[in-house]
Amino acid sequence: MDHGRALGLLPAGAWPGWQGLLDLSPKVPPLASLVNGSVMALSGDSPDQASAALALWQGLLLVVVACWGRQLVSPAFGLLAAALTSTTPALVSLRLDFTLDLPLAATSVLALWLLGRWAAPEPRGGHWGQAVAAALALAAAVLVKQSALLVLLPPALWVAARGLGRARRRWQALAALVLVLVLVLPWLQHNWITTIGGTNRAVLESAAQEGDPPAFSLASLLWYPKLWPLQLGLVNSLPALAGALLALGVAWRRERGCPKPQPAEQAHRALGGWGWSWLIGCSLSGWLFTTLSPNKDPRYITPVLPLLVLLLSWGWWQLGQILRRQGWGRASWGALAVGLAASASSAVTAQASEIRWQPRSPLPAVMDRMRQQVGDQPHTLTVLPNAPELNEHTATVYGRAGGGQIVARQLGRKRRERQLVLDQAEWVLLTTGQAGMRRKASRELARAIRQDSRFRLVGRWPWSNGNPVELWTRREPVATAARFDRRFIELASGLEQGPAGLAPVFEAIGPQHQLDGHWRYQRRVSDWAQQRLLADPSDREALWALALLAVLHNRPQQADQWFSRLQTLEPGNPWPPAYRSVVLLAGWNPWGAHAVASSAARRHQEPVLEALADVSGALLANPFSLQRAFHSLPRATRKLTNQLNKEQR
Repeated sequence: MDHGRALGLLPAGAWPGWQGLLDLSPKVPPLASLVNGSVMALSGDSPDQASAALALWQGLLLVVVACWGRQLVSPAFGLLAAALTSTTPALVSLRLDFTLDLPLAATSVLALWLLGRWAAPEPRGGHWGQAVAAALALAAAVLVKQSALLVLLPPALWVAARGLGRARRRWQALAALVLVLVLVLPWLQHNWITTIGGTNRAVLESAAQEGDPPAFSLASLLWYPKLWPLQLGLVNSLPALAGALLALGVAWRRERGCPKPQPAEQAHRALGGWGWSWLIGCSLSGWLFTTLSPNKDPRYITPVLPLLVLLLSWGWWQLGQILRRQGWGRASWGALAVGLAASASSAVTAQASEIRWQPRSPLPAVMDRMRQQVGDQPHTLTVLPNAPELNEHTATVYGRAGGGQIVARQLGRKRRERQLVLDQAEWVLLTTGQAGMRRKASRELARAIRQDSRFRLVGRWPWSNGNPVELWTRREPVATAARFDRRFIELASGLEQGPAGLAPVFEAIGPQHQLDGHWRYQRRVSDWAQQRLLADPSDREALWALALLAVLHNRPQQADQWFSRLQTLEPGNPWPPAYRSVVLLAGWNPWGAHAVASSAARRHQEPVLEALADVSGALLANPFSLQRAFHSLPRATRKLTNQLNKEQR
């Protein structure tokens, strides 16, 4: 929805500039959101209407599978593969889940197919048009979700290495690489820090919390194969297995008279030439590298499943061919129809079992009532419940539909947040009992709000098991804006103390961003600081505030300018040049970071500056800096850790 607004396609939208567009995708790439937002401009932005975007991705997946199957065998085989793809249980379930898994599967399979077309032996492969198409598809898959690299990177590297070794394809491979980098690097350069942090939480921390097996263990290697019978469906798998065994048996009997028969070679001949070898290689590579990922969520293997479906289709096809060779031509068509009907019936039955009969969501009514009160002005709703159908994310969808400016945020699940909500929250959504509020702190906060005379009940709507959802608002707006504005300025000025000033900044800003989902305080502080600088260009409070705002906005060049002015005003303080070096590194400018840190390290003898100088020098391929970094970086880390621990005590 936000990307559709940024493109000016949805109500209340406007072009935010290139950097503003990249700001909307801090952890995952933007392509799927851009496509989905464009589809929503035509279909509508309600949840049911927005699901039309999923139909688009499903259509792309079916077309690619059909084209790949047509290339492998025939148009009929391509249609069979597409039909089985449309009834594969794990892929069917994705049509109703608004996640990135279906777009990721569609674009990854497209990239592998086009990559295989270019990598094919001459005269079928090795054309410029194929190289460009494969590069565009590779970039598209990575720009849907960075985990596409698990499936795409090994085959792409192998193909690129082969291409670079051939004079005719060398320039095609280099041009394709440049094209991929040109398309991917703008987003990555802008959001690489938040991408690393988000990937760490989603992969490493999540795997540790869920108790997933070690990557190189036997349990890890068998993790996804154990799921395939359910993900692919037994109705789809058993006929394919029977056909594959019969076909391989026939091939073995034909080759029985040859000297020293090799089973692997027989299987290769039975499957065909380059096309099947490429498909099998991509399937094995995708399974292996997805297995090596620490997080074993069943959805992560999704891009490999269409490849496995193509292999299952070969088993179905061979079964039909054997029946036809036995003189059962009509029976083979009947068996195919019965098999596809059984497959479709199994998929429908499985999906029907997932239907949960529950009361209609109260959120549309809640947001209608709230918008009657606040109009189209930006407001934040504090949400206490945390259930799959009622949380801050679903509330935000309804709050921003139709041009609305209401965003929802989760706050109050921890006891230390209770007083903050009571003193500053303007709109609160809560329920009774344990319906959506399993944490004791949330239930205690809900009771406190009902008893607080500063709040009044706006409306009540039925929800789960007779427990109503209640919308509360503050009787009179609390004058907290100026209070936090002043607090933010003080926190920004505290950065001059170095690491001791960092912890209070993020400890205060995190909850504030939950209370003010639109971050309106930042505009007010920026205006204040600019006015102060007009009167006094050396106003340190204003400069520190603008520097911190630039960091929060992910604007390294602007932050460098403000820290540079502070470095000039405070020549005896080592921290402005340290911050400058950090933001220059964040902006992919190791040359500037090294110059700033090296110069400041000679004046201040600060371990942090020495470590920054060595790290930035190592990024510039300086072997001496790399050697020094092994000593200076741990020393700086110890100093920062000790200072932070001292502040906490």
